[in-house]
Amino acid sequence: MSPKLRKVFIPLVILGLLAFLGYSLTQKPQAPAITFVTLEGKTIPISSLQGKMVLVNFWATDCPGCIAEMPGLIDTYNQYKDKGFEVVAVAMSYDPLQQVINYSQKNALPFPVSHDSQGEAAHLFSDVRVTPTSFVIDKQGRIAQKLIGELDFKALRSLLDKQLSGSH
Repeated sequence: MSPKLRKVFIPLVILGLLAFLGYSLTQKPQAPAITFVTLEGKTIPISSLQGKMVLVNFWATDCPGCIAEMPGLIDTYNQYKDKGFEVVAVAMSYDPLQQVINYSQKNALPFPVSHDSQGEAAHLFSDVRVTPTSFVIDKQGRIAQKLIGELDFKALRSLLDKQLSGSH
């Protein structure tokens, strides 16, 4: 290869690699192929939620941050459920099932609640160990955001307004 050609070729290869790297970093990972089982025994394959914005919220009844964010989660769900928004609340495996049922009934949680009895969901969603941890899944079934700690409802509603506009 002539030195002249090398001067053009090598920067082009580097540019191509950088472009590929930038592209691959912006690609959102697909949500795991999981089927949630609600406290009532209803199955919800995540694939059945495609076309909606979905918030998968890992929580526990003994987690102060989870309890603090629950009213906001209920309000946001009620505000956006008819616009293409779904929430799946996943109680952690260490949370006693009866406690999860009691909390869900006492607080009239309006969205599906699942008990991750075997820890499978937590494992599939990049090994969740901290609660609350939420995953925002876009309409194409890709993980758009992973949020650790209490939700910022203003930011969540802003995202939902942007993503769900025109889908009424």
